[in-house]
Amino acid sequence: MKPPQGGYSVYYMLYIRNWRGFRVVILFESALIGLITGGVIAGYRHILTLFDTLRRLLYTTLLDAPAHWTAVLGAAVTGVSFFLGWACKTRPGIKGGGIPQIKNPAFQSRSWDWVIDMPLKWVTTLLSLGMGLSLGKGGPAVQIGSYIGKGAVMLFPRGPEENAGYIKSAGAAAFAGVFNAPLAGVLFAVEELGMPLSPLFLACSMSAAVTADLTVAACLNTGALFDFTAIQPLSIALLPWVLLLGFLAALAADLFKRGIYRSLSWYEQIPPLLRPLIPSAAAVILGFLCFDLTGGGYELILSLSREARTLQGICFLLAGKLLFTALCAGSGVPGGIFFPLLCCGALVGSGVGSALALAGIASEAQILNFMILGIAAFFTATHKAPLTGILLILEMSGTINHLGTLVPVCLTGLIASELIMSRSINEVLLERQP
Repeated sequence: MKPPQGGYSVYYMLYIRNWRGFRVVILFESALIGLITGGVIAGYRHILTLFDTLRRLLYTTLLDAPAHWTAVLGAAVTGVSFFLGWACKTRPGIKGGGIPQIKNPAFQSRSWDWVIDMPLKWVTTLLSLGMGLSLGKGGPAVQIGSYIGKGAVMLFPRGPEENAGYIKSAGAAAFAGVFNAPLAGVLFAVEELGMPLSPLFLACSMSAAVTADLTVAACLNTGALFDFTAIQPLSIALLPWVLLLGFLAALAADLFKRGIYRSLSWYEQIPPLLRPLIPSAAAVILGFLCFDLTGGGYELILSLSREARTLQGICFLLAGKLLFTALCAGSGVPGGIFFPLLCCGALVGSGVGSALALAGIASEAQILNFMILGIAAFFTATHKAPLTGILLILEMSGTINHLGTLVPVCLTGLIASELIMSRSINEVLLERQP
């Protein structure tokens, strides 16, 4: 090869002076962002796990405790609710799940908001989920990750496109850290956050997501969120019922979204400081009457995969979860909808699988297959992100045995949601932002 003008020494000197232009440097910076994001998400997940354990123990204990201890719980919940109302009124950027806020074009222009909003979002999400509200940790984690990305932009300033790439890469890393799903995190950044389909941006997102996933796994000693490795592929004879499940999941997802929209409209008539008090009081009541409906739904999904439930019980839980999630999400308290929607999808799939088992069409063991497919179809119909839904379930379940049915059920869910003109929930929530 012909040497460049001035020789190789001049050629390499120019590169050394512009070392930050190397793509490998950008990848290392993305990995550093993923490392920091993974550490923050690991702490976030660990504390939420402790809160879930303590909350179950608390309600079990209070069932046999004197009444005044229940009054103490009510006073504590009231105090936390007023704090959440004040925080959301003072810093409206922390409200809700966080995905619509990230998609707002004004998000990147507010350079220093992460200094206050990131720790406040972290604390308020822990409090709202710790009280047992039917909210998820995925959306807030993505927003927290994006705030970390905004901080990284100040450390590694580049052009507008690269800065936006850092923010979205950090969001992908947070998604990967919460769900132990690095590939789904990258696709989420593309389908939901609008990450450009360029090799550099995809490599940066992958670098951040994989680093975050490994960091969380090392800190928490975790693997796939669900252990579904024992399931076997469904027979081709059950494919029509799989397609029916996709259609039913789309209808249920539309009810899920409409419930949240109506709840948002209803809460607009209530003073902001009082809004968190309503779902918090409902969470306390349900903690005593039906503990399964409280929280994001991770434990309920696990129980559905391990315990046999009646069809009537599954329908009751689905109706309760849809209503309680709408009541919580509409209030605007910090918390996402990822885990509640996964739980609703699991209930829809379990219901269809149980009905088929009662009719003798499917076996009891295949109810788990339908539960997994219900999660994927419900996610796809809610977010209009089929590739993310497919990869998310594959990585969360730790097996590819159900890949052949995941694709048709997700496509059916997507087509059915288009036919009933049910839009992506984050698009609607973005439009409703003040």
